[in-house]
Amino acid sequence: MLKVSKGKATVLTVVMSVLTILFLAPIIIILINSFKDKLYINSAPFSLPTGDMFVGMSNYIGGIMKTGLPKAFCYSLFITVFSTALIIVGTSMTAWYITRVKGKFTGALYYVFVFAMIVPFQMVMFTMAKVANIIRFDNPIGIIFLYLGFGSGLSVFMFSGFVKSIPIEIEEAALIDGCNPLQTFFKVVLPILKPTVITVAILNVMWIWNDYLLPSLILPSENMTIPIAVQYLRGGYGSIDMGAMMAMLVLAILPIIIFYLFCQKYIIEGVVAGAVKG
Repeated sequence: MLKVSKGKATVLTVVMSVLTILFLAPIIIILINSFKDKLYINSAPFSLPTGDMFVGMSNYIGGIMKTGLPKAFCYSLFITVFSTALIIVGTSMTAWYITRVKGKFTGALYYVFVFAMIVPFQMVMFTMAKVANIIRFDNPIGIIFLYLGFGSGLSVFMFSGFVKSIPIEIEEAALIDGCNPLQTFFKVVLPILKPTVITVAILNVMWIWNDYLLPSLILPSENMTIPIAVQYLRGGYGSIDMGAMMAMLVLAILPIIIFYLFCQKYIIEGVVAGAVKG
């Protein structure tokens, strides 16, 4: 076990405490301002909502009415859940195939997925939007397959690293017992992949739920997700209902924060498990 001196431990604690405050400060400021009258948000952004500044839940009620947040929440939930599920199933099976079937094709396929991790989205977004429109992927179901494409690189990379650590004798035993390849994968391999499955799920849920650019390029206004709905609080000539926007930001980030807090312990476990060398 690595030992750290008392002085280094103190410095490390101070540094981590400062970083924690810096990361939490924006969320706390948004939460505080969500209960203020919009006139006071610019003039006293760091003050607690007391006296005339406090407006109760009116910002939340007004924001929900203006943005149609419940409908946007349903679209965000649908797209996030099914995109993540498709990414997990598709990329885990792909990683298993690439790792177990050695050959030039699978080797090249692996590097294609790795290369996809470093291609900026901005390089392909306009071409992708045009193609998505032509093949009728510009809807809540079609965008799920677009997320599969963009999320497959990192996911295949992580699953491949973990599959390499699984003794092949386990799969051979399942085949001897009469399992076909699909049964071997879903009954034997996938349960062993649980740490990486959870990590991939967390990373993709956080990305897809908070994504603004892809839905704004692909989806029509009647299918807008939460990040797009929040932008509807911007009025003409740059006017913004800051009170309602702060309230909607709180509601937008609250589900993902709760999800992350419940699943955070699996992130490091899954990342480390998927970083083994083959």
